[in-house]
Amino acid sequence: MSVLEDTATILSSGVRLTVPLAFAACGEYLAERAGTMNISVEAMMLGAAFTSVATASASGSATIGLVAGVVVGLILGFVHGNLSHRAQINTFAVGLVLNALLLGLTSYLITAEQFVSHQVAVLSIPLLQDIPLIGKPLFSQRWPAFLLFALVPLTWWLVERSRWGLELRAVGENPQAADVTGIKVNVRRRQALLWCGALSGLGGAYLAVGEVGSFNQDMTAGRGFIVIAAVIFGAWRLGRAMLGCLLFGLSDALRLALPALGITLNAELLVAAPYLLALLAMVLFTTQHRQPAALCRPFQRGST
Repeated sequence: MSVLEDTATILSSGVRLTVPLAFAACGEYLAERAGTMNISVEAMMLGAAFTSVATASASGSATIGLVAGVVVGLILGFVHGNLSHRAQINTFAVGLVLNALLLGLTSYLITAEQFVSHQVAVLSIPLLQDIPLIGKPLFSQRWPAFLLFALVPLTWWLVERSRWGLELRAVGENPQAADVTGIKVNVRRRQALLWCGALSGLGGAYLAVGEVGSFNQDMTAGRGFIVIAAVIFGAWRLGRAMLGCLLFGLSDALRLALPALGITLNAELLVAAPYLLALLAMVLFTTQHRQPAALCRPFQRGST
């Protein structure tokens, strides 16, 4: 293969690996702007991945499986929001419990059932797919990937231009002042978690019935935490968060491609590379950019 073909192959693989991260990052970005660091993204993606495969196998439709994955993400967002914002349980404890629960539950269920493989169809856009180097990576993908072209600007508009987004940002910066003006702080935070749950579910479902076509134990493999790192890497700006997802996706694609290209490196280092990159990004960027002022701060009316 030529250098151009090798590069196009790595780019295509990188885009495919980026898509589930980008879906979830849209949701996590919105949740963090509202003041909630949702560490249960991993549980949402993993639960949605399993449910999408099980539903696709039962129904014979990968699209129905994709929808089922979104529903599971919504349910987990609802559970997390009510436990952390109604019951006032520490949001990190809730996230850790959900992550452990879904990992254990899906690991057990995958050994108890056999599923028929289904994948959503590939959609290729005529002419655009023929653009050298970037044509196939960007314009010949499983069809849900093209939803990003709408979801990214929609998420940005919701946060930056809508009245609801203004209230959301106020809740993430100064919840006490927002409460005084009549904004229901914890309601907005729960709504943000629902959006995060739906898009994280879409990301997990896409990974399962879009790219892989089956479910493997712990198949998300920490991608939920990489999503959180991407939002921080992006300094709580959506466009930068998408670039962070692409960087991590390309790093993972390079890890897979290097052995095929005849380049031999330490196998354990290659596996760890995307996660080391995520850790490095968090260390560098959390000290250089201001996070939402009320991020990770629980709200109780009358508190200061």
